[in-house]
Amino acid sequence: MLLLLLLLSRYFFPEASRIFSADRLKPVEMSVYPFAVPKGIKLLCELCQKSANLVCTNCKVTYYCCSGHQTSDQESVHSCICDNLAKVRQPEKYGISEEQRQRRKQEIRQLNIEIIQTATTRAHHLLFQGLHEQALPAALHSVKFCMEIYGLQSIELIPSYLCLGDACIGLGRLADAEQYLSQANWIALTNPKCPSSILYNLHRNLGLLYAAKGDYAEAARHFADDIYHASEEYGTDSLKTSGGYYHMANVFFRQSKMDIAMSLYRQVTKIWHNYLLEIASNKIKKLTSPKTLAAVRLTAEHRTGGLDETEEAEGIQVLSTIFDIWESSHKKHSKDLAETSLALAMLFYCLEQYDKAKKFCNKAYQVCEDKEYSETILKFLNSSKELSP
Repeated sequence: MLLLLLLLSRYFFPEASRIFSADRLKPVEMSVYPFAVPKGIKLLCELCQKSANLVCTNCKVTYYCCSGHQTSDQESVHSCICDNLAKVRQPEKYGISEEQRQRRKQEIRQLNIEIIQTATTRAHHLLFQGLHEQALPAALHSVKFCMEIYGLQSIELIPSYLCLGDACIGLGRLADAEQYLSQANWIALTNPKCPSSILYNLHRNLGLLYAAKGDYAEAARHFADDIYHASEEYGTDSLKTSGGYYHMANVFFRQSKMDIAMSLYRQVTKIWHNYLLEIASNKIKKLTSPKTLAAVRLTAEHRTGGLDETEEAEGIQVLSTIFDIWESSHKKHSKDLAETSLALAMLFYCLEQYDKAKKFCNKAYQVCEDKEYSETILKFLNSSKELSP
């Protein structure tokens, strides 16, 4: 009876159907009846490839072996790609012209690329939040669709393997991580023209793997290669490069080589501080301009100051870690603590989390012993007070 009501509401009350669709609430379980499946077709779980007996009630083309896998996929990435999956997996119509068939083929390819981009971005975002288990389905989707679109030995497959390897490292599944990263490394070795934009990330993940194994010498070597390739592609003061400095610092920190570690943490803070100062200043100018003040709604770029979702998560994770390190010895590193606090304040300001922005601004002002820098902090604090709702 409940199933009948759900089906009727989907056709006669489309608005209600959207409100209660799988991407809004916890997915509703809908069983697959074996006798309803055409002969010769085997339905497989999206995550584990075992025989499936549940289907997504929204797209109706994604299957699962159990409610646990359905929920895991939904919380990871499915809600973001559900509509595209429905379009991609829709059977091809009969009797269409060759021109229509080619157009449909191009549309499907573009949708697949969008799925890859969404899944990869989502995986990165969850990984920076420390949600490695939740990132796994997103990474698996990225790998699977990359294989379908680009092939098993394509350079485009490397970032997807890296996401999968990173998730496994976070879960302590080092053997699995090594397998995925070895595949990514082999693809890079067999493609001499593999760009630095991919190589830096490959070495970063290999460094994380060896650091997790406790092989700090090999980890440091890979992080050095990471910094080299990132600097070559983006420059020495880029956020992309700062990640290599950060992980290198962690390696020396674990070895109790504090002078080297602290120097690298300062470099990371400096890069983030300068970048956030620029975009926060630009945001203040935009918000105080007559055109923006007259606008009813702000764009996402105005709200975040130009940070993408992955950079937001990375900034919070990296700067919070460095903040904790400086705070544990603030008497020796008051200037460092002040700079990191202000960087966090500017980050939260760009994210419109004004309470946190004020908190870190106040912290920076309290611990700062440099008069000139205190004026910089105070100026930003006053600006954020004026613009916060």
